[in-house]
Amino acid sequence: METYQLAELSITWGEETTKLLFTKAQLYIVTDTGYRLWYIEIDGMPQTALLQAFEASADLRVELTGATAGGRALAGTGFLHPNTAHYAANIRGDGELPGF
Repeated sequence: METYQLAELSITWGEETTKLLFTKAQLYIVTDTGYRLWYIEIDGMPQTALLQAFEASADLRVELTGATAGGRALAGTGFLHPNTAHYAANIRGDGELPGF
Protein backbone atom coordinates (compact mmCIF):
# COMPACT_ATOMS: atom_id res chain seq x y z
CA MET A 1 0.00 0.00 0.00
CA GLU A 2 1.23 3.46 -0.91
CA THR A 3 0.24 6.49 1.17
CA TYR A 4 0.44 10.17 0.19
CA GLN A 5 -0.31 13.20 2.36
CA LEU A 6 -2.52 15.66 0.45
CA ALA A 7 -1.87 19.40 0.53
CA GLU A 8 -4.99 20.42 -1.39
CA LEU A 9 -8.15 18.87 -2.77
CA SER A 10 -11.10 20.22 -4.73
CA ILE A 11 -14.25 18.44 -5.86
CA THR A 12 -16.76 19.14 -8.59
CA TRP A 13 -20.24 17.93 -7.73
CA GLY A 14 -22.88 18.73 -10.29
CA GLU A 15 -21.99 22.16 -11.62
CA GLU A 16 -20.20 23.40 -8.49
CA THR A 17 -16.49 23.16 -7.68
CA THR A 18 -15.50 23.39 -4.01
CA LYS A 19 -12.05 23.52 -2.44
CA LEU A 20 -12.14 21.18 0.55
CA LEU A 21 -10.84 22.41 3.88
CA PHE A 22 -9.24 19.84 6.19
CA THR A 23 -6.66 19.31 8.88
CA LYS A 24 -5.48 16.04 7.33
CA ALA A 25 -6.13 14.20 4.07
CA GLN A 26 -4.38 11.09 2.83
CA LEU A 27 -4.47 9.21 -0.45
CA TYR A 28 -4.12 5.44 -0.22
CA ILE A 29 -3.30 3.25 -3.20
CA VAL A 30 -3.74 -0.47 -2.68
CA THR A 31 -2.35 -3.07 -5.08
CA ASP A 32 -3.80 -6.55 -4.67
CA THR A 33 -3.50 -9.45 -7.10
CA GLY A 34 -2.93 -7.18 -10.07
CA TYR A 35 -5.69 -4.71 -9.19
CA ARG A 36 -5.07 -1.15 -8.06
CA LEU A 37 -7.64 0.55 -5.88
CA TRP A 38 -7.48 4.01 -4.35
CA TYR A 39 -9.29 6.02 -1.73
CA ILE A 40 -8.87 9.26 0.21
CA GLU A 41 -9.52 9.80 3.92
CA ILE A 42 -10.27 13.39 4.98
CA ASP A 43 -10.29 14.52 8.63
CA GLY A 44 -10.99 17.85 10.31
CA MET A 45 -13.38 19.06 7.62
CA PRO A 46 -15.38 22.10 8.87
CA GLN A 47 -17.67 22.26 5.80
CA THR A 48 -20.65 20.68 7.57
CA ALA A 49 -23.21 22.08 5.10
CA LEU A 50 -21.40 20.26 2.29
CA LEU A 51 -21.18 17.03 4.30
CA GLN A 52 -24.91 17.27 5.13
CA ALA A 53 -25.73 17.82 1.46
CA PHE A 54 -23.94 14.59 0.59
CA GLU A 55 -25.77 12.77 3.41
CA ALA A 56 -29.09 13.82 1.88
CA SER A 57 -28.13 13.02 -1.71
CA ALA A 58 -28.26 9.79 -3.68
CA ASP A 59 -25.61 11.22 -6.05
CA LEU A 60 -22.21 10.85 -4.38
CA ARG A 61 -20.11 10.95 -7.57
CA VAL A 62 -17.47 13.70 -7.71
CA GLU A 63 -14.66 14.77 -9.98
CA LEU A 64 -11.58 15.68 -7.98
CA THR A 65 -8.32 17.51 -8.42
CA GLY A 66 -5.57 18.14 -5.94
CA ALA A 67 -1.93 17.84 -5.05
CA THR A 68 0.16 15.81 -2.66
CA ALA A 69 2.36 17.47 -0.05
CA GLY A 70 5.26 16.68 -2.41
CA GLY A 71 3.63 18.64 -5.26
CA ARG A 72 2.39 15.69 -7.31
CA ALA A 73 -0.89 16.54 -9.11
CA LEU A 74 -3.86 14.20 -9.03
CA ALA A 75 -7.21 14.13 -10.80
CA GLY A 76 -9.89 11.46 -10.91
CA THR A 77 -13.45 10.40 -10.24
CA GLY A 78 -14.80 8.98 -7.02
CA PHE A 79 -17.70 8.72 -4.60
CA LEU A 80 -17.71 10.95 -1.52
CA HIS A 81 -19.02 9.31 1.65
CA PRO A 82 -19.57 11.91 4.42
CA ASN A 83 -19.19 11.44 8.16
CA THR A 84 -20.68 14.69 9.44
CA ALA A 85 -20.59 13.67 13.12
CA HIS A 86 -16.79 13.35 12.94
CA TYR A 87 -16.16 16.23 10.47
CA ALA A 88 -14.72 13.71 8.04
CA ALA A 89 -15.27 12.07 4.66
CA ASN A 90 -13.90 9.31 2.47
CA ILE A 91 -13.66 9.35 -1.29
CA ARG A 92 -13.70 5.91 -2.86
CA GLY A 93 -11.96 5.94 -6.21
CA ASP A 94 -13.81 4.97 -9.37
CA GLY A 95 -11.41 3.77 -12.04
CA GLU A 96 -7.82 4.77 -12.51
CA LEU A 97 -6.00 7.63 -10.87
CA PRO A 98 -3.65 8.71 -13.67
CA GLY A 99 -0.04 9.13 -12.60
CA PHE A 100 -0.30 6.92 -9.51
